[in-house]
Amino acid sequence: MESENKARWYVAHTYSGYENKVKVNIEAAVENRNMQDIIQEVTVPMHEQVEMKNGKKKVSMKKVFPGYVMIKMIMTDESWYIVRNTRGVTGFVGPGSKPVPLSDAELKSMGIQEKVPVLNISIRDSVKVISGPFENFIGVVEEVNSERQKIKVNISMFGRETPVELGFEQVQKM
Repeated sequence: MESENKARWYVAHTYSGYENKVKVNIEAAVENRNMQDIIQEVTVPMHEQVEMKNGKKKVSMKKVFPGYVMIKMIMTDESWYIVRNTRGVTGFVGPGSKPVPLSDAELKSMGIQEKVPVLNISIRDSVKVISGPFENFIGVVEEVNSERQKIKVNISMFGRETPVELGFEQVQKM
């Protein structure tokens, strides 16, 4: 199994009802073997479900994907072995025995996003563009869209103000 140095999300199939036990067991194995840098996160996606019982609202947590556990890990022989041999795991999701990491689109559709960069920039702040075609330009923030991770900046180009849309990672506060 080739080792990739970037952690990706994989899906392990479990016996139904064993999802939380599998999560706890994998986390214990990671702790025992000091592999937190290889197997970084184990999650059982849940969502709130509101039901009406005897005229009262009852909120309960339901598994989004019963029988599956999501694992963010760097795929190595050892990490594959630990997950594959955890009690309750029947295998990885993927063709044959080769685990396939989830794509960014799949992660987004499941509501799992990578940690969102927090931007401490407000409207009318001056920023310097640190990457992309407008690198080293300086501008004034006109709009901040946290959801899309974009900001609109007016930069002075050829003697006039020009609005450009940039990603959070492309700017730095002055």
